[in-house]
Amino acid sequence: MRYKILLTVIVFVTIINTKAQNSLLQSGPMLGYSTMREVSIWIQTTAPASVRIEYWDKFNHAIKYSTDVVNTKKVDAFTAKLIADQLEPGKEYNYSVYINDHLLEFGYPTKFKTQELWQWRKNPPGIKFAFASCLYINEDEYDRPGKPYGGEYEILEHVYSGKPEFMIWMGDNVYLREADWSARSSILKRYTHTRSTDELQKLLANTHHYATWDDHDFGPNNSDRSFWNKATTLEVFKLFWANPSFGVMGKPGVTTQFQWGDLDFFLMDDRYYRSPENRESTEREILGVHQVDWLMDALTSSFAPFKFVVIGTQFLNPDPGGENHSAYPSERKRIIDLITTEKIPGVIFLTGDVHRSEVTKLERQGTYPLYEFTISPLTAGPSSRVYPNSARIEESLLPDRNFGFIEVTGERKNRKLTMSIIKKSGEVHYTISLHENELRQKE
Repeated sequence: MRYKILLTVIVFVTIINTKAQNSLLQSGPMLGYSTMREVSIWIQTTAPASVRIEYWDKFNHAIKYSTDVVNTKKVDAFTAKLIADQLEPGKEYNYSVYINDHLLEFGYPTKFKTQELWQWRKNPPGIKFAFASCLYINEDEYDRPGKPYGGEYEILEHVYSGKPEFMIWMGDNVYLREADWSARSSILKRYTHTRSTDELQKLLANTHHYATWDDHDFGPNNSDRSFWNKATTLEVFKLFWANPSFGVMGKPGVTTQFQWGDLDFFLMDDRYYRSPENRESTEREILGVHQVDWLMDALTSSFAPFKFVVIGTQFLNPDPGGENHSAYPSERKRIIDLITTEKIPGVIFLTGDVHRSEVTKLERQGTYPLYEFTISPLTAGPSSRVYPNSARIEESLLPDRNFGFIEVTGERKNRKLTMSIIKKSGEVHYTISLHENELRQKE
């Protein structure tokens, strides 16, 4: 009898301890960048705590590894980035989360896979990734009166169920409100509120995430380099995303690059150096000279069959309505001319922002057409106005909540890309396929 009572007490205390430690979890875990031998994992607690990740080869439970212990602090919104560095290429790993040395329980898997070492050994692997923009999560007391702007968060379940290896967030991943962008503490609160969305957690825990920003996670609507608090929003962006780097050529920003399989991705910063639209006596630019120079150097150095340039603002659309790179024509022309002059193959633009999705096909004399896949919005309100785009593939247009998948398959030098725009219901709206040989300089 005493044994049964003691066992009951032990079980009861264990349950209480488990719930107590789970209550210290604010959001995450979130998988950040992945390489062949290292993975970053982000997490946020509700109060100061020690956190670590334990991980093991899916097919070898006997040997387990642990990240270093990180102590979360209020000044960083109790966020932490943990590095798993005892990894081998092309392996699947399961992982567990410990807060204050107590194991957390989840109702879904927590796993990741390192990138394959395929070079000089075999054909590149098949790759599938998701991409989207404009994640608006309602909070009544800070939202504008009237109909809620955000909604249908179940679309995040459809992204997860598609099993992408990674996801690219193309900006407006958080919507700072009027009450937010003037103070560091309120910017942290907005990021925390958005990141804590229930429907987001499974996707965060099992898919690697990379991000750039646009105006709403940078500052006020349509903001530019004049925004006085941009150093703070950049600091918070770095706290909440686990990109491989932030900024290029010694300059601040969110610009970064990563490789997945045989694909290269160039995530650009379209806000930190953007000149004000109403300035008449300055060079009109969105990326700035240093980013354009870096991008061209990086593109010409890339051997990827598909080179994805990710920009928050629509780039190829030749009609300058709304926020569009065509309103900054000299910089846009310079980039397109350099891609042509340098004979860079396989360039594709991924963009968001405009609250509609569409494919833009820009013909160029004597060479392959440039394509842009614009995907927006994820949970924010769809646009009530469709701006002109004379280069739009009309059947691709979708002014509703959605996201995109890209799959790349085939043998080396014979790679095929398939891009699908996915409706909020999970159904396919539009699909386009491109072969790498279609995106080469014409002889």
